[in-house]
Amino acid sequence: MSRVTPTPFQSPDSIRQHFEQLGYICSDAIATAVYLAVQLEKPILIEGPPGVGKTELAKKTAQLLNSDLIRLQCYEGLDEAKALYEWKYSKQLLYTQLLKDKLGDVLRGAEGLEASVERLHQYGDIFYSENFLEARPLLQALQQPETAVLLIDEIDKSDQEFEAFLLEMLSDYQVSVPEIGTVRAQSRPVVMLTSNNTRELGDALKRRCLHLYIPFPDAGLEQRIVATQVPELGDALREQLVAFVERLRGMALKKVPAVSETIDWARALVLLNVQQLDKQWTEDTLNLLLKFQDDIELVTPELPQLLNEINNTLPGMKN
Repeated sequence: MSRVTPTPFQSPDSIRQHFEQLGYICSDAIATAVYLAVQLEKPILIEGPPGVGKTELAKKTAQLLNSDLIRLQCYEGLDEAKALYEWKYSKQLLYTQLLKDKLGDVLRGAEGLEASVERLHQYGDIFYSENFLEARPLLQALQQPETAVLLIDEIDKSDQEFEAFLLEMLSDYQVSVPEIGTVRAQSRPVVMLTSNNTRELGDALKRRCLHLYIPFPDAGLEQRIVATQVPELGDALREQLVAFVERLRGMALKKVPAVSETIDWARALVLLNVQQLDKQWTEDTLNLLLKFQDDIELVTPELPQLLNEINNTLPGMKN
């Protein structure tokens, strides 16, 4: 049975520490899930709101394991021709023309119609051999001689039919190609599926996977993330920024700010040489956090009160 390459990381804590060295700050739950997914050779289903680092986790895991990252972006209507394989039709057409030109040589020595057809059948099988197969992400992951990280991104955007198609691969690390047969993994990939919960996934898929839910981080963890990604940002401003974003997430918005948007806002404030949040700077840059005009219009009148609450709560900010 094909197995993944043994990982040198012998505990969830070692996973977490090495992630930090790569600039990915994660919780103990994330480190434990990645460790178990590798050791147990099981896919991991990563759910949570957009922008909390689900896709980035797969990228950093590939770096951690020094493996290739193979990504399949899901969308409505995705089918196996785009995800698994398709035939190189132009090459098959060229081969057909060559065979036509050589037809006399091919049939030489064949006596009768039955023998001629049998001779042609021998060449017909070649059209559907691996020489004419164009591997897509799922098949590429199985064909890798060394362990790869396969990211099946936003599986919830695909159809239920495609979800059902994945079950064979997720349980047995193999796929069926009708013209060739069963293709088994040379070295089992580390499979990560992400979902933004836009639809409910089937029980059969969930049974085959470890489950990891990544919520919005608490203030302490988000400050560590921002400090890693934007080290130029001052400590006091970082505390203000994270506290402000936390309050926005508690409001009835169409789309609350994600961690990625917190990082973008922090970088913008550094570029603008902002030393402390005030109403003017916050209002001028609010579009980096909020993506709907209705949300901006809802929050803008509340800015003085929000900033006052933050300044009265954080150490060193009280007047």
